[in-house]
Amino acid sequence: MFLAIVFFRGHFGSAEALRTYIGSFGSLAPLMLTAIQTMQAFFPIIPSFFGFIAGAGLFGAAGGFLCNYIGISLGSMIAYLLARRFGVGFVKQIIPEKKYNAAVEWAASKKSYTVVFFLSILLPFAPDCALCYFSGLINMPIKKYILIIVTAKPWCILLYSIFFNSIL
Repeated sequence: MFLAIVFFRGHFGSAEALRTYIGSFGSLAPLMLTAIQTMQAFFPIIPSFFGFIAGAGLFGAAGGFLCNYIGISLGSMIAYLLARRFGVGFVKQIIPEKKYNAAVEWAASKKSYTVVFFLSILLPFAPDCALCYFSGLINMPIKKYILIIVTAKPWCILLYSIFFNSIL
């Protein structure tokens, strides 16, 4: 609900608007970025790269990386747990049907979902949110899921953090 309210007030309309909004929280700004990235990982109404840009601009590559990594990792775990708890009907309310069906077809065409999921989390531009929910639906063991998130996700976020820090 919080994300939707802030979104409709225009604070997430651009990376600069998000950076200004987060910066307005002063010493609590790192916690706000982490919270926003946590929520957007399981309720994707804003592009996560806005958070990467805001984090790099406000806190540098290292600080931005830390806030984004913690937030996105927590949010990814929440997405997985929500899917396990509430099932397909819930996931279809969060992920548009076209995107959901594409993720299901894509995953079904792969011989080893675990390897494909790892690579998708590792590399940029994959439909992370949909795949995190899907992993919960197929009952991927939670230990395996967490291991993939904590080992693969930091590399993509680190590259984004360094890249955006270098251009800001």
